[in-house]
Amino acid sequence: MRVTMSPWRAALALSALLAVALADPVLDLGDSDFSSVLAQHETVLVMFYAPWCGHCKRLKPEYEKAGTLLVGSDPPIALAKVDCTEAGKDTCGKFGVTGYPTLKIFRNGEVSQDYNGPREASGIVKYMKAQVGPSSVDITSVEAFNNFIAKSDVGVVGFFSSDSELKSTFLKVADKLREKVRFGHTSEKEVFDKQSAKADSIVLFRPPQMQNKFEPNFVAYDGDANKDSLEKFLNKNYHGLVGHRQRDNMNDFKSPLVVAYFAVDYVKNVKGTNYWRNRILKVAKSYSDSFSFAISSKDDFQHELNEFGIDYVPGDKPKVSARNAKEQKFIMKEEFSLESFEQFLKDLKAGNLEPFLKSEPIPDDNSGPVKVAVAKNFNEIVVDNDKDVFIEFYAPWCGHCKKLAPVWDELGEKLKDENVEIVKMDASNNDVPSTFEVRGFPTLYWVPKGSKSSPVRYEGGRDVDDFVSYVAKHATDELKSYDRKGKAKKEEL
Repeated sequence: MRVTMSPWRAALALSALLAVALADPVLDLGDSDFSSVLAQHETVLVMFYAPWCGHCKRLKPEYEKAGTLLVGSDPPIALAKVDCTEAGKDTCGKFGVTGYPTLKIFRNGEVSQDYNGPREASGIVKYMKAQVGPSSVDITSVEAFNNFIAKSDVGVVGFFSSDSELKSTFLKVADKLREKVRFGHTSEKEVFDKQSAKADSIVLFRPPQMQNKFEPNFVAYDGDANKDSLEKFLNKNYHGLVGHRQRDNMNDFKSPLVVAYFAVDYVKNVKGTNYWRNRILKVAKSYSDSFSFAISSKDDFQHELNEFGIDYVPGDKPKVSARNAKEQKFIMKEEFSLESFEQFLKDLKAGNLEPFLKSEPIPDDNSGPVKVAVAKNFNEIVVDNDKDVFIEFYAPWCGHCKKLAPVWDELGEKLKDENVEIVKMDASNNDVPSTFEVRGFPTLYWVPKGSKSSPVRYEGGRDVDDFVSYVAKHATDELKSYDRKGKAKKEEL
């Protein structure tokens, strides 16, 4: 029996399908519909990915969350994704995608720029909102002003009765910092009167959830029409006395820095978050000339807590850590209280605290051809050594490191009688000095004995002959067994 559907039921079913499609926060595009769909949107962020890519898998939930947060945004912003291994191969090739994930911003169907912003949902949203509309919003009423400063992030307002040099500077800085700061400007008398603002003035307003009794809710710029001066003012005051340090803004906070980790949540628990932040503020205000201060979510920064030897933070009270100007690490061992926190800051300022060093035990026997460095013996093995040092920073779980291990052992054996030390260090379980930049594994450095403060990153081949040639060429003293070209010397009869 044939069943027919009435027109109104068909329309209802189509509407339901469209609603489901529109509910998807990220458009799934391929070669067949990429151009046509993008042409319908003014601004689209596109993620080109491969399903097997680990970085893509980590980004995917944050990307989808950002898409959800951007639904209904004004001006509208869409997020899309393209699988470069299947339906989107040709599209990925057209736009020169060679690595994953690659993110690009499209405007009216055309590539506008590469996306170089954060990879967390909140950061993606903030970055993309800064890409649409003017860099500074024209505030035309008291209601618009109230709405602008009521947002959950910092707002900077320029009060200009007419065009001026300061206004020109303000708009140029707004263009430069639009991805980080919300800017607005007004020439409305009623807005001036509401704020008791002077003509040609700029004011930074703290968001409502960050306002407190220990610092003003807004700060006025008192400099001249100089871009650098205004930018410096904004950077200095943006986070306030105790800022909310998150993964997408952590680079804003420079050492010497004191961080309190606890259950920071300005979405679901503003009151509880500020209960502890206010206690930190009360003490921090007396030390603001010596340190920067921040609060961070203990869950978002567990990896950082691990670097201080902290496996987890139990209970509600903050766990406090610090880094001084030399990037040495310190932990407040006592349970948090106003008194213990103030004593910690006093001792930290006076230099009375012993730095925390993440280190494995010093090996009982370190007589092999490849010396083992840990944080506690690093100076002895590497810095204070009267030999040239060739060091490998590795991680036990790293596949490339496992492949290199027998080669490195062979190198140690070949050079065991030379005035060169072959060294390895597990950089995942030991603090690495700041003079060595280790971002991946394995990372190799050559450390000449006469300039221990200037290590040289090794970028050559990974065969034992490559290593021998490099050492022979760069050794301070010519090797006994190899000439400067790495060729084995003939034994004298």
